Amino acid sequence: MHRREFLAAPAGALLAAAPAFPIADTHIHLFDTGRPQGVPWPPKDSPIHKPALPERYRAIAAPLGVSAAIKVECSPWFEDNQWALDAAAMDPIIVGVVGNLEPDHPEFARQLDRFSKNPLFLGIRYGYLWGRNLRQALGRPGFVTGLKALAAAGLVLDTANPSTALLADILRLTDLVPVQRVVIDHLPRLALPEAPAGRAECEANLRELAKRPRVWVKVSGVPRRIGDRVPTDLASYRSTLDTIWETFGPDRLLYGSDWPNSDLWADYATGFRIVREYFAEKGRAAEEKYFAGNSLAAYRWKKR
Repeated sequence: MHRREFLAAPAGALLAAAPAFPIADTHIHLFDTGRPQGVPWPPKDSPIHKPALPERYRAIAAPLGVSAAIKVECSPWFEDNQWALDAAAMDPIIVGVVGNLEPDHPEFARQLDRFSKNPLFLGIRYGYLWGRNLRQALGRPGFVTGLKALAAAGLVLDTANPSTALLADILRLTDLVPVQRVVIDHLPRLALPEAPAGRAECEANLRELAKRPRVWVKVSGVPRRIGDRVPTDLASYRSTLDTIWETFGPDRLLYGSDWPNSDLWADYATGFRIVREYFAEKGRAAEEKYFAGNSLAAYRWKKR
């Protein structure tokens, strides 16, 4: 479908026509709430507290043209790294796993050696979750040593969750370990400070991060509550997407759904449609980079 035809097509036709290029979803979560030990997330009272396994994901995403997905950690339990790899092995649509290891853990070198032998293990996630604090961690020499080992192994670092503090931390991290590939998760959910000075600092940090070629951004988690509703039209999110596009350009943006967490705001097809409409306006080359090409550079995943 050409750009002009795409823009003229109604939403129903848009969803009915899968793109002619590959699509890689760089941010999904897998878990099995039926395990005897349960799961640390999501909580039992959550609407998404039900098994989220590759077969269910494929049924939702494959009809839209998604042929690859990366599972991002959603558990601080060490052995859930192995559970995630085993779950990913169940279906070739899962091309990688971003695990959960602590770079300054006494056993980190051994753990890294163990999991990096599996070609599906693409890296780890660290930031402001599970009670962790990236800023404090960067002040510990052992943490930086661990990051250097991660980079040497050719693995990526995902970050969570987007905030003004996190952006400043990523700048410091990439100063300390310049060769480390970093992916910033869910940037559309960043809340800019209301105070002019804070907003200016945040925007300056984004511009500086855009200059660093080993930093990528997930345009993920786009649907959100605005006032008393969750809009499903592109117009409601355009200004946020424009800021990210204008800052980082076509080569540094990645598609991610945040499934099934995204179901708390909108179904998979709705979130996909919003970003597909937006990137179709940027032309075929930009679409292909956003939906798959850039993820190959960021994660170095391999088709199964």
